[in-house]
Amino acid sequence: MISFNSFYQQIAGNRLNHWLLNLPQQLDDWNKNHLHGEFAQWHKALDNLPTPSQTTTDITTQVQAGLPEELSDGERKKLEHLLMKLKPWRKGPYHIHGLHVDTEWRSDFKWDRLESHISDLSNRYVLDIGCGSGYHLWRMRGAGAKFVVGIDPTQLFLMQFQALQHFIKDDAVNLLPLGVEQLPELKAFDTVFAMGVLYHRRSPIDFIYQLKNQLTKGGELVLETLIVDGDENTVLVPGERYAKMRNVWFLPSGKAMCAWLERCGFKNVRWVNTDQTAFEEQRKTKWIDTESLQDFLDPIDPNRTIEGYPAPKRAIFIANT
Repeated sequence: MISFNSFYQQIAGNRLNHWLLNLPQQLDDWNKNHLHGEFAQWHKALDNLPTPSQTTTDITTQVQAGLPEELSDGERKKLEHLLMKLKPWRKGPYHIHGLHVDTEWRSDFKWDRLESHISDLSNRYVLDIGCGSGYHLWRMRGAGAKFVVGIDPTQLFLMQFQALQHFIKDDAVNLLPLGVEQLPELKAFDTVFAMGVLYHRRSPIDFIYQLKNQLTKGGELVLETLIVDGDENTVLVPGERYAKMRNVWFLPSGKAMCAWLERCGFKNVRWVNTDQTAFEEQRKTKWIDTESLQDFLDPIDPNRTIEGYPAPKRAIFIANT
């Protein structure tokens, strides 16, 4: 079981205290009835992580927990062995006491693309929906956020986050095993990030309203999603799979995405970046045991997916309530 008591104690004294009306019951049910079959093995790996007497951290320019000299070579080998039990590592990279966790995604590339476009995160309450193992949570905190919450229902991501938290030890950064549909209308976050999630939702308009319901008045939404070329009425609804993913529903054009945000009541909608996913950003490493981008694209034409759709192109949108 995972204890969330520290999180409850923190929000009892801040603007998220109204979340206590339903959150403890949700997470208690999760602990009792919904743990993954491998959860006990993952938890055992966490329990055996080395505990150095000192950890020097850097979450402003990267996510680094510890220096090489703070662990012995034997402890570092043990650390690698234990973290390998938490594969696949999707989002990162992480540097832990000289161990480079070379994740499938270079999530720092995405952060570099969006950082100059977002409002200053200093002293903000920040929510990251679909946060994966939490790489961007640490970067948000490093950028000055006062309190950071990530939600993602994938339990392996929670365990990976807990492994980093074991070394960094920052109570202002938290990850909860929830889906967006489990959030009440909190209306308490200054900035909400939703990156790489919208195309997995069967109802993108409902999803946009769920995001809006988490923001304070005048708050900022940072939304990143797959798009296609076209006008404000262009939306691709792929067949059974897109880039070998089963759960891809709607890929709007950039103009259509802006129109959706405006229709849902967002103001000052900006389309600030477009980038086609490159092999340098998503690739196979020893830290994953599955296929990656190269396997998802047409081997003859990398501008097409294996199914013949346009290759993944990602765009970042920013809007205000």
